Amino acid sequence: MSLIKFITSKTFLKQVLLALVAVFVLCFIMLQWLKSSTNHGDFETVPNLTGKSISVANIELKENKLVMQIQDSANFNPDYPKFSVIEQEPPAGTKVKENRKIYLTLNPSGYRKIQVPNLKERTFRQAKPMLEALGFQVGKIIYENNIGKDLVLKMRHKGKTIKEGDKLAKTSKIDLVLGNGERP
Repeated sequence: MSLIKFITSKTFLKQVLLALVAVFVLCFIMLQWLKSSTNHGDFETVPNLTGKSISVANIELKENKLVMQIQDSANFNPDYPKFSVIEQEPPAGTKVKENRKIYLTLNPSGYRKIQVPNLKERTFRQAKPMLEALGFQVGKIIYENNIGKDLVLKMRHKGKTIKEGDKLAKTSKIDLVLGNGERP
């Protein structure tokens, strides 16, 4: 029997047709199984958790069948209460599957503490940018009799003298005692 006769025979065509029907039926069954096992078309909407406390965020996520995953936060934001959500991923309004992890970034309890640099015997012109680069604010400028004009003699915070290595919260105001250029 030649190859052309075999390909055009009724037996071969029946086998090919049966194979195509079997593939179609298996694909249909597989797609229906996937649809039911992956909850195709069933979504949960991510709520807006920004500014809410951890406990409120946890309750809202449980109501929406979502899971909370807390990420650490190093930057204090004074616009939000302590330990409240300042960011979330995925964002509010996003459609996700149930039991999806929602990553939350929390606002810490306050600004982190930073070491005070050594500013003694530096000019005000040098000291001010150093303080501002570290996140401190320059408070009051107080002049005392000293031959070094605008030379930093002391540093104070809330009336107390501070020295190099002391730790203060970021954005703290540091008062500087400077020389006025006159002999004591």
